[in-house]
Amino acid sequence: QVQVAESGGGLVQPGGSLRLSCTASGSTLELYGIGWFREAPGKEREGVAYIINTNDASDGSTYYADSVKGRFTTPRGNAKNTVYLQMDNLKNEDTGIYYCGTASTPYYRPLHTYGIDSWGKGTLVTVSE
Repeated sequence: QVQVAESGGGLVQPGGSLRLSCTASGSTLELYGIGWFREAPGKEREGVAYIINTNDASDGSTYYADSVKGRFTTPRGNAKNTVYLQMDNLKNEDTGIYYCGTASTPYYRPLHTYGIDSWGKGTLVTVSE
């Protein structure tokens, strides 16, 4: 099982941007779908973005929650062990702990927590004045 770790969280004002990284140790991430999830205080973990693995879609097909469409993107990095979550025009309600996870099954449903094989430990994003 590939191990992943998130980084790049922090405090940002509303309207600002952050870029999170999901990095694998000792492996590439090309063969995995990568999901981004967040947990807001008092709420369940929800999927916000997903990029399909390169075997199934060399064009890097992506999926986004309605709440982040047009503001978040999740490109793969030039380094094959990294995937990013670019977050622009951040809002207070984007505050939470952000996790990345890997999906290897071809039957995985994007943005769902069920079917994620490996989780990182999370990175905190706080959007506040």
